[in-house]
Amino acid sequence: MTAHAAEPTPTVPPMPERTPKALREAIARHAPQLLADFDAHWKRAIADTYDIGPLPAFLARWWVEYAIARDPELDAHVTDLHRRAEEATDHSVAKALLEEVSEIRHGARELEPGR
Repeated sequence: MTAHAAEPTPTVPPMPERTPKALREAIARHAPQLLADFDAHWKRAIADTYDIGPLPAFLARWWVEYAIARDPELDAHVTDLHRRAEEATDHSVAKALLEEVSEIRHGARELEPGR
């Protein structure tokens, strides 16, 4: 009996180093749908102002966006939670769904490079 190779499982790419350059490269490679917004935000918040003061907030936002987008299952789950919250007619249901999104985003914020 011959062994069959298992179907390759898509893997979630690791988080990059926590620098604008490394994050942009990771987005371009693994979540290109975010790249135009990343670049526009970079231009508006950092490049055009010559002010690095907003850099920590910029990195925090895009760190989370990439952390979610790099995992298609997680990205679909977050999108579904948003959709269900938007359609909910019960305030407590909508609130619970959005709290779950918040928990996911908070957890993504804590990810370390290489994870």
